[in-house]
Amino acid sequence: MSTTAFPETTAAPEKTFFGHPRGLSTLFFTEMWERFSYYGMRALLILYMTAAATGTNPGMGLDVGTAAAIYGLYTSLVYLLALPGGWVADNLWGQQKAVYVGGWIIAAGHFSMAIPTDFTFFLGLVLIVMGTGLLKPNVSTVVGDLYPEGGARRDAGFSIFYMGINLGALFGPLLTSFLGEGYNWHWGFSLAGFGMLAGLMQFRYGRRYLGEAGVFRPTVSPEVLRARTRTFFGTFFALLAAVVFFGWLVAQGTIPLTLQQIAKGLGSGILILVGLYFAYLLLFGGHTTQEKKNLVVILWLFVLIAVFWSGFEQAGSSMNLFAREYTDRNILGWLMPAGFLQSVNSTFIILLAPVFGWLWVWLARRNANPSIPVKFALGLFGLAAGFFVLAWGAANASAGNLVSPAWLVVTYFLHTVGELAISPVGLSSITKLSPAGRVGQMMGIWFVGAALGNLFAGLVAGSLETLPPADLFRTVALTVGGVGLLALLVSPLIRRLIGPDVE
Repeated sequence: MSTTAFPETTAAPEKTFFGHPRGLSTLFFTEMWERFSYYGMRALLILYMTAAATGTNPGMGLDVGTAAAIYGLYTSLVYLLALPGGWVADNLWGQQKAVYVGGWIIAAGHFSMAIPTDFTFFLGLVLIVMGTGLLKPNVSTVVGDLYPEGGARRDAGFSIFYMGINLGALFGPLLTSFLGEGYNWHWGFSLAGFGMLAGLMQFRYGRRYLGEAGVFRPTVSPEVLRARTRTFFGTFFALLAAVVFFGWLVAQGTIPLTLQQIAKGLGSGILILVGLYFAYLLLFGGHTTQEKKNLVVILWLFVLIAVFWSGFEQAGSSMNLFAREYTDRNILGWLMPAGFLQSVNSTFIILLAPVFGWLWVWLARRNANPSIPVKFALGLFGLAAGFFVLAWGAANASAGNLVSPAWLVVTYFLHTVGELAISPVGLSSITKLSPAGRVGQMMGIWFVGAALGNLFAGLVAGSLETLPPADLFRTVALTVGGVGLLALLVSPLIRRLIGPDVE
């Protein structure tokens, strides 16, 4: 009998997400909701802390300097804890479990902030820092694991994933600000928590599509793993208890330090540790001459990215306060929440990211693609240009003479141009420049640079207490622009240090 009369049944093609593994949709929406919660809460943070402690929607009534220092410490620690969060995933849990547990800790933090007491507010910040440290670095790792073959398809997958980040960052501030500023701050914090819960539910449902991506594969015996777990968490919670005790002593006045002094001390400590670490690598790391040159380049890029984020992260602090105090937000009798303007950057990223992706490819085909150090300089120039625009607008602003939100919109546009020139390029550059066996450590250094920038951003924003907004923004513009000019001038030297196989 001919077998052609009964052809074999063909299995239905596996469902995809825009032509990519179905698991990408799980991670896309997980990150979207996590960024919804993070940026939604961030849009409220400094506004709530500086709002009057009386009235129909009372805040904390803190002065700008103290609130900005808290903001800087919080946003910097989010990045710093990505280092132990990545270690936990690599050595104890795997990325999938780290993402899931981290998400629950983040949600608990937001709901803690929904309770109107100072204790629950600060407890919530601590929980969000811990949870984000687990989730943020590891969800990206799982995306990469979906593409073991690497190549252009993997890059395209990350582009789609990046869109989820910015969709969350777009809608989070809009909705939480509407509730938080318009009705009750703690309702806004609650909404951020519900956003994270939505991300957790869909992650739990879609986890089956991830397969083995991000699953922990222990390389040691169960006894060694248990001992390692006890050691890590014992050390971690001992350090946490020490930090809490130190904070209590400061609050009681036993240790006469201000939050600004603590933030400055932390920043100085980070710089010293990074300097010692690179000195060790260069002197005793056993690297080749070219690898040492690449390490020097990474250290220079670390300094530049810290400067960039110290200006860029004014968005959630000084620029957010400027939006509230000096911007005319009256639209046909409706007062637009100041936090709405926090979504402008994400809107421009969604619009401009494809343009920049096309631009670099187009320039590369014509052998005109700027080098890595030049792109960093261009990113700093974009940031500086935005602050010059805002300083111009702020010079005409006062409590009795509010200015158009267009000043902030144009500033955010220029800042986004700068971000797209420096941030994605920087991430790619670190992976290319890192010596073999040091890629994870160098990515950690990149996170530390972001942490340092966020920390200094809070300290800079605190200057609004004594400086008029125009003077503050002009100072930031001149500082960032000066560093950008230096970066451009030394770019030929930096380019010569980079190995020929990198660019």
